[in-house]
Amino acid sequence: MEHVLDNPAWNALISGNKHLFKGSEQVKYFNSEVSPFVAFKENTPENFQLLYELIPHNNPVIFISPYKMDIPEPWKVLRCVEGIQMVYNNGIKETYPGSELIPLAVEHVPQMLALTKLTNPGPFAEKTIDFGHYRGIFDGDRLVAMAGQRLHIFKYAEISAVCTHPDYFGRGYARQLLLYQMNRIIEASEIPFLHVRNDNERAIKVYHSLGFATRREIFFYVMQKV
Repeated sequence: MEHVLDNPAWNALISGNKHLFKGSEQVKYFNSEVSPFVAFKENTPENFQLLYELIPHNNPVIFISPYKMDIPEPWKVLRCVEGIQMVYNNGIKETYPGSELIPLAVEHVPQMLALTKLTNPGPFAEKTIDFGHYRGIFDGDRLVAMAGQRLHIFKYAEISAVCTHPDYFGRGYARQLLLYQMNRIIEASEIPFLHVRNDNERAIKVYHSLGFATRREIFFYVMQKV
């Protein structure tokens, strides 16, 4: 039986993120200013064609698959990012005094875009903040680290956009932000999970140290209409 995390974007768009969905009963996608993710109820050539016809732009989109597959024409695959899906199934984690975590709002979006462009934690756009729960660490007026939530799949909540400016590495900011997000999700009676590139050894080491366990490999297909 398929687990809800095997088709994460689809199951988010029919549950916790359904207020952000566009599309039909068979294919769904986010507004491109929120997220590039697209999803299918079933990964059939017919549904890939239906998405091609429905989506109103030709910006790159991202399809998440639990296995490697051939993407049918007329879609063009720009690249495939191999990742790891990790889940935290334990209790509240102890936290220690640290930097103040500031709720991030629309006025912070330019700095959020600049930080994610520099650090490349994953796709981040003008309205990605609409997913909610973003917190940041500032040095004066400068945003130097942040993390938030992305896909909300029934009882699972994805921690995302975990990033720190390179000038501020080694200060424990990512760990502090992760602990905040993990505990927030657990206190809501939900389960934290996340995705990470399989070659991001530094981040994977941090996630394992916090108690995240690898659930499975997962593949992100960056596709574009031609």
